[in-house]
Amino acid sequence: MIAKGVGNVLAYTLISELPELGKLNRIEIATLVGIAPINHDSSSFPGRRYIRDGRHPIRTVLFVSITSAIQHHPKLKSMYKRLVDAGKPKKLALITCMKKQITILNTMVKNSTYWDESMA
Repeated sequence: MIAKGVGNVLAYTLISELPELGKLNRIEIATLVGIAPINHDSSSFPGRRYIRDGRHPIRTVLFVSITSAIQHHPKLKSMYKRLVDAGKPKKLALITCMKKQITILNTMVKNSTYWDESMA
């Protein structure tokens, strides 16, 4: 097992589509995948944040993967529940969990560590 909620499809997609994994910091990797929130503000008018650009195939597979991950990954499950209970939209909570998951995977590759259930 690579990590909770990460199957073969996501692993192979990350290997083939994201060779920068483990070489960038958390903000850069989230921006590269296209899950970093981009503000759409205009002077004094606060706009909504949205995600766009990035690598669409990775974002698509990551979105499908996160639905499984929030059921089995203890950190992501509690994070998702906390955000939804705070009144955040469910899609926003999923995107936030996607960002957390890619950050965890990036750190695992960067530090050459394996998934450890006790550290979850």
